[in-house]
Amino acid sequence: MGEMKNINQTFYTDIRERIINARENAIRGVEYMRLMMYWRLGERIFIEEQRGQDRAAYGGYLIKNLAAKIEAEFGSGFSYTQLTRARKFYRLYPTVSKVHPQLNWSQYRQLISIDDDYKREYYELEATGNGWNGRELERQINS
Repeated sequence: MGEMKNINQTFYTDIRERIINARENAIRGVEYMRLMMYWRLGERIFIEEQRGQDRAAYGGYLIKNLAAKIEAEFGSGFSYTQLTRARKFYRLYPTVSKVHPQLNWSQYRQLISIDDDYKREYYELEATGNGWNGRELERQINS
């Protein structure tokens, strides 16, 4: 092996930033796809429930049985609670264009727990505008 020579610091910094940016973009892409997965699951569950005779009874039965089957195949992340949240997420954001790609699933889980539409919208805009992570959003909501 030859000896290591010093490399230009500007060059190194540029390469380093490209790696960091690519990793951050990959993480954001995965988070967005996860968010869209839950939105689409909520949409599909909601549509299926609308076909049922007694919506309330069918909805509870549908999600419980779906969760048991999906969790057995795909593991955690698809519990009754998560699928219920996905349905609520879709009901509160029925148009996909209203979903902010800057926010992730954990942030939307916090937001959909707020029953007041105006309050939820306020925290959604604040989280987006101020770059709050899930913990900061939770702290703000609970303060």
